[in-house]
This record gives sequence, C-alpha cells and structure tokens, in this order.
Amino acid sequence: MSNAMEARFTVAPERMPAIPREKMTDEQRKAADELAAGPRGEVKGPFIAFLRSPELMRRVQKVGEYIRFVCPIDKRLGEFAAIIGARAWSQQFEWWAHYRQALEAGLKKEIADAVAEGRRPDGMADDETLVYDTLTELIDTKGLSDTTYARAVAKFGEQGLIDLIAVVGYYTMLAMVMNVARTAPGGGTPLPLVALPVRAVPL
Repeated sequence: MSNAMEARFTVAPERMPAIPREKMTDEQRKAADELAAGPRGEVKGPFIAFLRSPELMRRVQKVGEYIRFVCPIDKRLGEFAAIIGARAWSQQFEWWAHYRQALEAGLKKEIADAVAEGRRPDGMADDETLVYDTLTELIDTKGLSDTTYARAVAKFGEQGLIDLIAVVGYYTMLAMVMNVARTAPGGGTPLPLVALPVRAVPL
C-alpha cells in the first residue's frame, strides 16, 4: 500500500472539529438550533463541518430530512444506496452510520459486507440487484445506459429513480465534505472500511 493510501485510511486529527457554542457566530447558533430541533436532535457527523457555512447547512439538512425521513423509497433500498455511496468514497463515518441502519432496515449482512469488500454481492433480491446495478453504473460511467434507465423506471417510476439518484448524490456530497474534514466514525470506533484497489473507469 502506498504512503498516500495508508494516510487516507489512518485515523488523523479532524480538520473541522465541533465548534464550541460560545465560539459560534449568531448565524451558526441559529442554524445549529434549527437542526437540533428537527428529527436528528443534535449537530453531528457531516453537519459539524457544514456549520462553517450555516446557510448552506440549513439547506442541505432539509434535503437530508427528505431523504432520511420523507422519501418514499423503501428504507432497505435507501440505506443500500447510502452504503454504496459511502463505499464509493470510502467515507468512514458514513459507512459506520449507514451500515447499521441498512441491517436494521432488513438488508442482509452478507450483502452489506460484500459492498464493503468492493465486490458484487450474491443473493440480492430483484429490487436490490436493480439498485446496485443502477447506482454502480451511474458512479462508474457518470450516466445510465438506455437499458438500465428503462429497467429502473419500469421498477421504480420516474420519481423513484430521481429519488434513488438523489440518495446516492446526497451521500456523495456528505462524503466529500467529511473526507476533507476528516470526520471520524462515532464513538471512537476503528475505521470500518479498508482501502480498495483503484478501479479503471470504463471509457
């Protein structure tokens, strides 16, 4: 493993730790209070870093509320999409949080573990196979073939496909922020993901 890859998967000091309340600006306090008053109950995870831009945090967390608490996609499939995005960005906090939620929502542990290992899971249900194929194709090729698009719309409808794309897009954005901020997994746990070989993107 290269030194750069080792550094990426070694616990490092967080670049954007929690801001003590007494050091927050008025706008940061308002944004933090608004988030804490919602279903999350506190400022944690990616929102610790997002608080550096409080108006952006307000808007992002509203998207997250839809995706986590309102979106009609089956919770099992939504959490599957979340861990696919987390694995694509090797985002440790995101994986730590959503791996547990995926299992609680009914995703088989063997499927989640295969995603963690960077391989195609065996034994997926038909809807899980379609979610996996759609999102991995989108991540790898930056688009969808006509065949995959047609399959996804036939199964989930246009709204369902847009919502599914939004789930992985939302968690991709959070992953980028947390990778830069070096947001650690909760509870001081060891890093749950290991480095994967760099995969060539099809041209």
